[in-house]
Amino acid sequence: MTALIVVVVIVVLALLVLARTVRVIPQARAAVVERLGKYQRTLEPGLALVVPFIDKVRPFIDLREQVVSFPPQPVITSDNLVVNIDTVIYFQVTNPAAATYEIANYIQGIEQLTVTTLRNVIGSMDLEQTLTSRDHINGQLRSVLDEATGKWGIRVNRVELKAIDPPASIQDSMEKQMRADRDKRAAILNAEGFKQSQILTAEGEKQSAILRAQGDREARVLQAEGQGKAIETVFAAIHAGNPDPQLLAYQYLQTLPQIAQGDSNTVWIVPSELNEALKSIGGALGRPVPDDLPKGPLRPPPSRRDEGPSEAELAAENAAHAAAQEAEMASNSPLGRAAPLPVPAPATPAGPTEAATPAGPTEAATPAGPTEATGPGGPPAGSPHLGGPPHVGPPRAG
Repeated sequence: MTALIVVVVIVVLALLVLARTVRVIPQARAAVVERLGKYQRTLEPGLALVVPFIDKVRPFIDLREQVVSFPPQPVITSDNLVVNIDTVIYFQVTNPAAATYEIANYIQGIEQLTVTTLRNVIGSMDLEQTLTSRDHINGQLRSVLDEATGKWGIRVNRVELKAIDPPASIQDSMEKQMRADRDKRAAILNAEGFKQSQILTAEGEKQSAILRAQGDREARVLQAEGQGKAIETVFAAIHAGNPDPQLLAYQYLQTLPQIAQGDSNTVWIVPSELNEALKSIGGALGRPVPDDLPKGPLRPPPSRRDEGPSEAELAAENAAHAAAQEAEMASNSPLGRAAPLPVPAPATPAGPTEAATPAGPTEAATPAGPTEATGPGGPPAGSPHLGGPPHVGPPRAG
């Protein structure tokens, strides 16, 4: 029984010595071995043997890249503004012995070094530079931390600023400034667009005016050419027909009603050739035409609207009708002279009645009045004192 107990104790001691002698190091881990309290060596990943009860293996050290996020740190900029900055550090242990013996807590050391370095870097910048120079700040922090943590057996790979939070008042001012800047750029863009649209509109109007003027010019040229050809045709037709003065006078008389049309016509323009034309008509019919026809503009009576034909039109038509009657009466009389009318002697108490003798051909007083015959000593025929026929037609001129 005693022998069995001894065997069991020996086996247990052998297993304990074996467990203290054989160590298995995981991948990406490292272990520091101390022999009698002094650094002996660093165990690499894999199977390792140590002297039991003499060698001491310290806790494993992670050799992978580690990420540490530090809480926001208040930092003062060069323009005396306090901003809170969150940082993230990416580092890796390269020397487990240095990380174990050179610093007690390398994570805390990295945090404090990051805060002090960040304050030095941000203190030389204003707020605008701080917000727009993250890459520059990251590079300066990385270079300073990598140099300071090199003796600790740590390599700083990256330093990132996770957030930069200015005070609320500064954020409000920044938002207003950004809004004003955006409004300014929008106003500039609107002004440029309006300017461009005005330029294009003006160019379009210019081109339109040029094309319209060219079209108007061509239309006027063609119209002038057509009018010229029409005038040449009419001129050739008139000369080929060889019109006489009577036809021209008749055309003048037909034109008078057209001249009198319209309520705004206050002046009639009578051509000077009308006298000559009427003289020619009178000569052809054997009736002389006096030379004292009215010349220059004639003023018609005021027009009446909405009451049928105007007085000017009626006067023109009466003149034309009287002229036609005059011409017809003259053509019916032999030799173009009026026959003498018997003039009764005035009633007198004493003396015989004297017979009226003709005194030659009667001269027409107006181109539109009837023929009058006068006796040697009495009033003209048709006088109201003798009961003759009343005067028909427009009033006599002169």
